[in-house]
Amino acid sequence: MTMYNVLLFSSLLAAWSQRQVWYILPLIVAISLVYGATRHESMRPILHNATKAGTWIVGFMVVVFGILFLLSWNL
Repeated sequence: MTMYNVLLFSSLLAAWSQRQVWYILPLIVAISLVYGATRHESMRPILHNATKAGTWIVGFMVVVFGILFLLSWNL
C-alpha cells in the first residue's frame, strides 16, 4: 500500500468515526425520497428515482471530498 492510500484511508476512517458524519446517511435518504416523490406518484418510480438521486449525491460528495483532500495534500 502506498503512502497516499494509507493517508486517504486514515482520513476517511477519521471522518466516519465522528458522530456528526453519520447524520449524512438519513439526510441523503430523505432528500432522495422527497426528490423522487416530486417527480412521480407511484412507489416504484419514486424508489427508482430516489436510488439514482442518492447515487448522484454520494458521488458528488466523494468528488468534492477528493478535491478538498488533494488541495489539503498540496498545502
